[in-house]
Amino acid sequence: MRIVLLGAPGSGKGTQGEKLVAHYGIPKISTGDALRAAVKAGTELGKKAKATMDAGGLVANEIVIGIVEERLGEADAQKGCILDGFPRNVAQAEVLDQMLTRLGQPGIDKAVHLHVSDEEIVKRLLDRAVKEGREDDKEDVIRKRIDIYNAETRPLLDYYQSQGKLVTLEGVGSVEAIFASIVAVLG
Repeated sequence: MRIVLLGAPGSGKGTQGEKLVAHYGIPKISTGDALRAAVKAGTELGKKAKATMDAGGLVANEIVIGIVEERLGEADAQKGCILDGFPRNVAQAEVLDQMLTRLGQPGIDKAVHLHVSDEEIVKRLLDRAVKEGREDDKEDVIRKRIDIYNAETRPLLDYYQSQGKLVTLEGVGSVEAIFASIVAVLG
């Protein structure tokens, strides 16, 4: 099973993705986690990505695509995966479709969109910043990330809707109730 998790930053994709990993036994591929790890490790990729991330911008397509393709080629991703943070625009979704074909893997089964209001996102991310000490979660940066999401990533909803793969669920409520809703629609 190949699942794309969609939703604004702070919508719960990471939390639900981890629960889906445990439930389905397939890896979660999070470009955000991979980029933060590269920044922390001080790798060349991390250095290139850090300035953009600190300003709330999106890291260059070729860096993100390279991370995803490398990860999809690993043995544990052959039976499926949960994509969190990729694709982030229609061009990347088209590249992903081509990438899966090139790797001899089936296409995306479902795109699960967790809908959460912008104000709830701001509240969640400010809370997370305090709890986790995340430097990229300042209110102005959060609002910029939401604006970028709305401009660049929301068109993915139409992309997957046109393929009959989109499911939109409310991302507000208990983690367990949201998870149960996701599992129900995935079958």
